[in-house]
Amino acid sequence: YQIEGAIRDDNRMPSIWDTFCHVDEGKHCNGQNGDVACDHYHRMEEDVQLMKQLGIKSYRFSIAWPRILPNGSHSTNITTVGEILVNKPGVDFYNKLIDTLLQNGI
Repeated sequence: YQIEGAIRDDNRMPSIWDTFCHVDEGKHCNGQNGDVACDHYHRMEEDVQLMKQLGIKSYRFSIAWPRILPNGSHSTNITTVGEILVNKPGVDFYNKLIDTLLQNGI
C-alpha cells in the first residue's frame, strides 16, 4: 500500500486503507494517503534499476489484493482461474514485476 500508488488504475478498487484515508483526513499524518505513494506501479522498471545499482539482491513486496480481486471476487475485466475471477491487468503487473526482478538478479 505504501509504495504502489495508482489506486484507480487498471480496475483496482479501494482497499480499507484507501477508504480510511479519505473518510477523515485528520486521522493520519498531514492528510497523506497512498493514492500516488512512491508511484511504484508506474515506475517499477526504474525502481528495479535503482535496486540493481544499489546491489540489492532481494526485495520483499506485498500484493495489493484490491488490484487482483477488485470487488472481492469479480471485476469488469476478468479472467477465470478455476472458480476464481481475477483482474488480468493486476496479475500482469505482478508477473512483470517478478520477471523484471529476476532478470536483474534480484
